[in-house]
Amino acid sequence: MTLAFIGIGNVGFALANNFQKKGHHIIVAHNNPNSTSVTEAIAKNTAFSTQLIQEAIDRADVILLATPFFANEAILKPLDFKGKTLVDCTNPVGQGISHGLESKISGSEQIEAWATNANVVKSFTIYGFENFINAEFPNYNTKPVMLIAGNNTSAKETVAQLISDLGYITKDTGSLDQALHLEHMTLLWVKMARRDGHHPNFTWAYLEK
Repeated sequence: MTLAFIGIGNVGFALANNFQKKGHHIIVAHNNPNSTSVTEAIAKNTAFSTQLIQEAIDRADVILLATPFFANEAILKPLDFKGKTLVDCTNPVGQGISHGLESKISGSEQIEAWATNANVVKSFTIYGFENFINAEFPNYNTKPVMLIAGNNTSAKETVAQLISDLGYITKDTGSLDQALHLEHMTLLWVKMARRDGHHPNFTWAYLEK
């Protein structure tokens, strides 16, 4: 697939680099050719291409959003996603590692309101970027799980294919309002790894009887 990344910092680059290694074509979408994150990403992986954001959306099969959450309103409102899948990889983290929208609504539902004609799917948010570089845990007989949420079944099926490409098991948690709970799982992970000293190389698993 052709994947456009809006945002190419730690999370965006880890995902984009991994997807490129799996055979996907990566477009770094930007409106500022002098952006430090864009120039650094292109230097680290010369297989990436770049385009203006709307042009990248027009060309891509799937768009992944990996920006600081509170920049998203200004970024997204001018764009037309033309019914394409927009993967929300962002988290509204507030002061003191709290939920930045006071848990009244998920960040993904807010993004859906800003992103015209996008089918939003929450994914790639419940871990830090370290676990998007490589999903292999060779000491275990199961793969890590990637939880998703969204309102469009076809969009979720597309995202599940991408998740499988990276070596995760997909578990669909339901409609987009479930993204609020996934964002709280992210806050749990962040507090453990970034605040309380737990090493970052851990994930969750989904086990059934």
